[in-house]
Amino acid sequence: MQLKTVLAQATDVNLTDSKIKLPFTLQEVKAAIPPHCFEPSLWRSLSYFFLDIGIIAGLYAIAYNLDSWFFFPLFWLMQGTMFWALFVVGHDCGHGSFSKSKWVNNLIGHLCHIPILVPYHGWRISHRTHHANTGNIDTDESWYPVSESKYNNMSWPEKIGRFYIVLLAYPFYLFKRSPNREGSHFMPESPLFRPNEKWDVLTSSALWMLMVGCLGWLTYQFGWVFLVKYYLVPYIIFVIWLDLVTFLHHTEPDIPWYRGDDWYFLKGALSSIDRDYGFINSIHHDIGTHVAHHIFLNMPHYHLKTATEAIKPILGKYYRQSSEPIWKSFINSYLNCHFVSDAGSPVYYQSDWKKPS
Repeated sequence: MQLKTVLAQATDVNLTDSKIKLPFTLQEVKAAIPPHCFEPSLWRSLSYFFLDIGIIAGLYAIAYNLDSWFFFPLFWLMQGTMFWALFVVGHDCGHGSFSKSKWVNNLIGHLCHIPILVPYHGWRISHRTHHANTGNIDTDESWYPVSESKYNNMSWPEKIGRFYIVLLAYPFYLFKRSPNREGSHFMPESPLFRPNEKWDVLTSSALWMLMVGCLGWLTYQFGWVFLVKYYLVPYIIFVIWLDLVTFLHHTEPDIPWYRGDDWYFLKGALSSIDRDYGFINSIHHDIGTHVAHHIFLNMPHYHLKTATEAIKPILGKYYRQSSEPIWKSFINSYLNCHFVSDAGSPVYYQSDWKKPS
């Protein structure tokens, strides 16, 4: 059943009415979860980090020794997927759910993210903004909808970048944030950051540039073909994974978006959906188990499944899960999610292709 219908039935009010309240509180949801789910285990977290690093190193060793163009397509797919898995470990670090130690989180976060050209602190802070404002049209940071008037005034290059090459958007987003948002993930003067975060941002930016320099040196020593074979193509696969998964977390025609005082944290956090990636679930550390993660962002990824089963009875019809094939979900959202109405709350995605002529 679509969430629009659920909201109408559960509240017995018109969906255009503002300030619809959920029939449960954040405290009630948290109380349903076993307390151990909120406790990170440093050794367990490190095991995922070293497992990913080991697999990545092993794949490089096999590819280098075989040096076969018959093997490289498989290597690119596997290595790009492992880059994405490593990003997810760094994602736990950014939320403070990798360990209880801030310096450990920052160290491992940089070791995960810098090799795949993600400025750890810049990303961590913008991702914090996303989690604090999920489902809020005006203040969300990641894959939020644009209004119809904004959409109509966007240039074609901007529309192409935002709506038609969505699986390659992330590197550009690092330098130029999404529509209506200014700033870069590399500059401490960006509106993303607080003044006291200056040195965090500069540290990650400097390490990012050092990684770019290392790639440049490798290219100088071994040539462009070497860079393409061993880094560039896996990096592109990683970017596709990152954009695909983050896009599908919050982009679907019946996910509600809120404005003004109609929004509050728990209500916005439920503007997400759990998705099944099949055998990839365990490889990318169950990142598709996303609803519980948005409610309790400091929960380690390896406890999310347990937490999800615990909160399902509380959330009831407000819990959203899709077992639809990922490719089908992506096509559906790609074709039907372009903009939302200029006014009202909640609002839902509409398609430019279905606008009356």
